[in-house]
Amino acid sequence: MPTENLTHILFSNWLHTLQPFGVDQVAAEKVFNCLVAAYSTPSRYYHTLRHIDQVLSTIQILQGYTKNLAAVQLAAWFHDVVYDSQAQDNEERSADYALELLSNLGIPEDTITTVTRLILNTKNHQAAVDDYDSQVLLDADLAILASNLVQYPEYTHAIRQEYAWVAEADYIIGRRQVLEGFLQRSHIYFTPLMSEFAEPSARGNIQAEIQSLLSG
Repeated sequence: MPTENLTHILFSNWLHTLQPFGVDQVAAEKVFNCLVAAYSTPSRYYHTLRHIDQVLSTIQILQGYTKNLAAVQLAAWFHDVVYDSQAQDNEERSADYALELLSNLGIPEDTITTVTRLILNTKNHQAAVDDYDSQVLLDADLAILASNLVQYPEYTHAIRQEYAWVAEADYIIGRRQVLEGFLQRSHIYFTPLMSEFAEPSARGNIQAEIQSLLSG
């Protein structure tokens, strides 16, 4: 379970995001508790509330690039709300979950449409050149790739735990494919800030992880 302090911080952030929409606090707290429960299931090691907190913190840094900051923040909250490492439709189910709960909160339909589109774009981590909101969400979601020498191994270990059902040889093959896919892109990050300051670290971390996988 998340620490009480983290939960308190996230609840404050949640209320702040909902404030412009005039959402009833009791209803807001009910949905927040649903989110906490979803992100606290025993099968999660990386895709937890800690990840959501890190994504929201990065969005805060990149908010100057957004056109609809509230939608980006709401998408961050819901983008991994459904997460099953053996499933292929997590993003679609997360978008449906967001649609249902945000509708119940009375969030405007156009905002919900944007939120669900942003969530679906996390499936392949691709964004159009003029889709600045997706770019910010995707950069925040992948910010962990540029983390330091302590956090990055913690991240890779947590991901491996979420795929504990996969045999080691198969995991190495699959993980290498994912990592090499990022390296083959012309850029991992979209926003100028992340491209300049995070891209080199991310590529270095990914290359090091691939070498580690190859060496066993």
